Amino acid sequence: MPRPVRSAAPLGTRLPLIAAAVVAAGLTAACGPASSQSAGSTEPVSAGRTAQALPSETASASASAEASPTASASPSTPASASASASAGGSTRPSPTPSRAASGSTAGRGPAASTAPAPARVPGPGYDASADAQKQIQAALNAAAADGRTVLLDFGANWCGNCKAADKVFAQPATAAILGADYHLVKIDIGGSSSANSALLRKYSPSGGTYTMPVLVAVSSSGKVLTDTHVTGNPSLTSDGINSFLHKWAS
Repeated sequence: MPRPVRSAAPLGTRLPLIAAAVVAAGLTAACGPASSQSAGSTEPVSAGRTAQALPSETASASASAEASPTASASPSTPASASASASAGGSTRPSPTPSRAASGSTAGRGPAASTAPAPARVPGPGYDASADAQKQIQAALNAAAADGRTVLLDFGANWCGNCKAADKVFAQPATAAILGADYHLVKIDIGGSSSANSALLRKYSPSGGTYTMPVLVAVSSSGKVLTDTHVTGNPSLTSDGINSFLHKWAS
């Protein structure tokens, strides 16, 4: 049975309507949702993500600080150092003063001298009761240790020249020379001591009449350097005796 033929007019009328609907749908898909809907849907999501991110970042920063104690404990640069650096100056600390400059040697006092202490200088007069042999030997032992010269002074308490020499020996300048360079031994030969007379002849063997005082200089090795019984006494003044002492000092 043959199909009934539709009229062309109704189809022509529907085509423009279908085309208009297709165009409207394409425009809507290309532009996306309206701006009011975008603002409403985006803001809650961003705020939520920000709120969640803040605790996480804070914990991360705390963990970094705990993991790096050196960095957290390092002191900040002082303001004065920053100012100096900005002015072109060096922020390096000044060097530690040397011990000498800081006075660290003040507690130690002056450097110890290597020179021996001054020797004892006997007072004026002669001790007839002293053991002259022991005194000479002790002086020779001391001279062997410190290199000084031994000066033997043979005299008597009643001898005027011996008293004059004693006055010079007591003067500060002469006493200083004696203390620095000599071990002085005074031997009494004005009495009846045969032992002391024998010591005089041992160190001044030329014999004859002795003019007192007899001064005999002996080296630290025990060698006689000079004997005033042979050479004659120097002038019994400070100049004369000091010159004599300087000449025979070791």
